[in-house]
Amino acid sequence: MTILKSISGYFNRKSETRKLAAATSQKEKVKRYLEYVEKATARTRQDIAAWNRALSMTNSDDPRNFSLQLLFDDVDIDALLTSQIQNRIQMVLSRPFRLVKEDKTEDEEATNTLTGMAATRKLTATMLEAIFFGYNLAELALAIDVAGKMTYQVSIIPRTNVVPQKGFFYPDYSEDKKIAYREMKEYGTWILEFDSGTRGLINKAIPHVLMKRFAQSCWSELCEIFGIPPRVLSTNTQDPNMLRRAEKMMSDVGAAAWFIIDDTEKLSFANGTVTDGAVYANLINLCSNEISLLISGAVVGQDTKNGNRSKEEASQNLLVNLANSDMTLVEDWWNSVALPALTSLGIINGAGLRFEFEAAKDLEQLWKFTSGSLDRYKIDPEWMKKTFGVEITGEREGSDGPFV
Repeated sequence: MTILKSISGYFNRKSETRKLAAATSQKEKVKRYLEYVEKATARTRQDIAAWNRALSMTNSDDPRNFSLQLLFDDVDIDALLTSQIQNRIQMVLSRPFRLVKEDKTEDEEATNTLTGMAATRKLTATMLEAIFFGYNLAELALAIDVAGKMTYQVSIIPRTNVVPQKGFFYPDYSEDKKIAYREMKEYGTWILEFDSGTRGLINKAIPHVLMKRFAQSCWSELCEIFGIPPRVLSTNTQDPNMLRRAEKMMSDVGAAAWFIIDDTEKLSFANGTVTDGAVYANLINLCSNEISLLISGAVVGQDTKNGNRSKEEASQNLLVNLANSDMTLVEDWWNSVALPALTSLGIINGAGLRFEFEAAKDLEQLWKFTSGSLDRYKIDPEWMKKTFGVEITGEREGSDGPFV
């Protein structure tokens, strides 16, 4: 009876897949399971008080995450923070993967199928972003690609509308209407959740980004004051002709700020602390280092004044360790969430398969070992081509070549 139910469920899923594929091929819009309202957001100056208010909203009895996620989007425009996050994400996305069987051998057909789908990379990136933003909720949809083959699309549900602490989705995050998305029948197949269980690394970077932004703003004002000092003209302001002449003169000469006072008045400027902005530079440098330490585990490629090769190599090794940890987490999410979903939808035959990244190879060192063994051992030409890209067409005549 269990076998009959499994077979029946399999064909039901296949039938649903074919129907959705046919609908997509006819340019029909595939219905979304979690519809949300697109909202315009106003950009205002953020500070530590706004961060504390957003954190308080996430810890209430009725938690909401939209304020914190909007703050995440605001600080994510910082160039350093973006580059550090992308360094970690791209290190994982650039690593090849494979689907292996229980006997540890690769299923090349399934691997090629998954690799050939454009949305696979986006799904992996969605998992990685959950490390930095705290969570991600993805929705799958079937589609027909330009070659006429069935594939899948990935759309990200706005994090502002999702509250993983309670398992609620808000179509409009400013209203109280909500949906328990984990109780939906599509959850685990069409709706995939990737929850890191934390608020995300960006949350810890917020104070450093805000202080860095403040220091940059103050430094730019200092540059304006010292670079283009204001101009003062003293004249008889009671005479309209002289006043108009003075205004025209000040408007025509230069672009600095100016003002006119009466010849009977006296104006003096207070002398502040004379500085070239070193205090702001030090604060910006401190914040940049803290951001780099948080995301990359070290100050990578920024301290050019005190930098050296050994320091940079050690920093890169720390970054590689973090990327390896990210790969382990992505493998777990692929094997526990994504691969079962794609298998149940009939997109890929992943039953009994496991997703894993290929181990990194030091090709320079490996070539040294291989070239040193050519005169003693026979080398597989296919392995040489796959590993080093060396095209071997055959052995030279009269040679006892080291190839099989």
